[in-house]
Amino acid sequence: MNLLLDVDDTLYDQLTPFTEAYQSVFGPLHYEHKVEDVFARNRWYSDEVFEQVRSGQMLEADMHVYRITRAMEDMGVHISVEQARAFQNSYADQQQRIIIHPQMQELLDFAVQSGIRLGIITNGPAEHQASKVRQLRMNRWVDEQNVFISGKLGVAKPDIRIFRHVEESMQITPEQSCYIGDSYANDIIGAKGAGWKAIWINRRNQSLPDNAQYVPDKVVEADLTPLDAFKSIWAASGHV
Repeated sequence: MNLLLDVDDTLYDQLTPFTEAYQSVFGPLHYEHKVEDVFARNRWYSDEVFEQVRSGQMLEADMHVYRITRAMEDMGVHISVEQARAFQNSYADQQQRIIIHPQMQELLDFAVQSGIRLGIITNGPAEHQASKVRQLRMNRWVDEQNVFISGKLGVAKPDIRIFRHVEESMQITPEQSCYIGDSYANDIIGAKGAGWKAIWINRRNQSLPDNAQYVPDKVVEADLTPLDAFKSIWAASGHV
C-alpha cells in the first residue's frame, strides 16, 4: 500500500496560523464574528480564483488581497487594501511557524515502521508549498522526489493527470494507493476519480455535497483518527 498526503489543513491545522494573523491585524478592532467563519470564506474565495492564479490571469498577490477582502465583506466589514496586505504578511509569517499535527505524525511514524511508501501531492505555488514542506520537516518521512506540487507540474488536483504523473514517477498503481486530504472537491474527487482509495480529513465538519459523485472510503472526524482510518483501509487490502 502507498500513502500520499495533502499539506494544507491535512498535515497541519491551517486555522492556527490564520487565527494568529487575524488576531494580530484585526483583533484590536473587536469585530463581532468568529474567526472560523472568516477562515472558511477566505478558503472559499481562494479556491474560487485558484485556476486564474495558476493560469497567470491573476497575480498571487492580488489573490491574497481578494480572498481576505471578500471574506471580511461577507462578515459585513470593509477593510482596506493596506489592511489586506498586512494580514497576508502576518499570515505568511505565521506559516513559517507551522508544526505537524500530532495525529498526522502518529500516522506517518506508523507508515514508516510498516514499510509503506509515502508521498505528498499539494496544490499551490511551487516555492510556497515547498517552504511549508520544509517547515514541517517532512523529509523525516517523505523522500524529496516524492513531493509533487501543482505549481511545479503545471497540473492541479482534482485533475486525474496529477495522480497519473505520481503513479508513473513512483511506479505505483491506483489499486494500491491511498490519498488523504481535507478538500472534498480537490482531494476526494481527484483521488477517487483516479481510482485511488481516499480518506477525508473533515476538520470543519462539512457535509458531503448533495448527489456526491464520489464518497470517501473513510472520514476522519471526532471519533476516528487518521491512523485508525488508514489501518482500516490497509487491513482491507490484505495487510494485518
